[in-house]
Amino acid sequence: MHTFLHLLCSNQSKYVWHVTVPFLLSQFCIDKPFSLFSGFSFVDLVEGVKDGHFYALKRILCHDREGRQEAQTEVEMHQMFNHPNVLSLVAHSFVDHGGKTEARLLLPYMRKGSLWSVLEKLRDKGSSMPEKQILQIFRGICSGLKAIHDKGYAHRDIKPTNVLLDEDDRPVLMDLGSMNRARIEVKGSREAMTIQDWAAQRCTISYRAPELFNVESHCIIDERTDIWSLGCVLYCMMMLEGPYDLIFQKGDSVALAVQNPVSIPPSCRYSEGLQMLLSSIMVSNPQERPNINWVLDQVQDLQSRSPNTQTNMV
Repeated sequence: MHTFLHLLCSNQSKYVWHVTVPFLLSQFCIDKPFSLFSGFSFVDLVEGVKDGHFYALKRILCHDREGRQEAQTEVEMHQMFNHPNVLSLVAHSFVDHGGKTEARLLLPYMRKGSLWSVLEKLRDKGSSMPEKQILQIFRGICSGLKAIHDKGYAHRDIKPTNVLLDEDDRPVLMDLGSMNRARIEVKGSREAMTIQDWAAQRCTISYRAPELFNVESHCIIDERTDIWSLGCVLYCMMMLEGPYDLIFQKGDSVALAVQNPVSIPPSCRYSEGLQMLLSSIMVSNPQERPNINWVLDQVQDLQSRSPNTQTNMV
């Protein structure tokens, strides 16, 4: 479940060296030992020469016009938001060389890493996350997602590795490259297959909404795909693993598993209210799934009813 930015945020380096290249990199030092690669993207940990702050520099190799357009869209998605729970874009540039284009996105560096890295550490220690902390982080995730949905877009790849945490546990949604318009009207089997193939490439399988596995020929796909993924993230915060992670790892059918109600282990000791919220979110039929406003209201209600909830062991 590791992503390149998660790995980047999990490491430190004592070795920094200066380079001189066009624009973005000219005022930064690159932390070369922890440059990371994922698909057509690289991420470097860089330090500002003037301010001394660390940043994450994402470099996307664009091999054709379509690749450049995708990178441009990712830039535009970042620029659309000014919200504390959506990752901001510090600067960007496009550099042409060798007949290809490299997009450079300068992003804030979150030293604590991803939500997944925090959950992994808890699991390794045989511990769990206090319900109060779960609600605090989950509320921030919901707030960021609401900002995206309010603009008429959907994230499409909500998962613990795409949630960064700052030192105060403020969650920030990252990886906006899979975002698209929230409401997609499917007209015919060809369009359905196109969307299904796109989802297979861009939406992580163990967090993918049921309606994206077998897209119907005439239907509407909307932002409630994110609500399903949001439920998977909540489950992961409670159980320290996603509801379908083991199914995927064993090679069993996730597409079949998501058609059934989510199973909460009897050993779960979190409050009944939190368990009910999880069950209400993870509804296979998207038409019966709530929207982000309802989820956010429920989280706020749980916080007001149990402000002093202590650690609950799972």
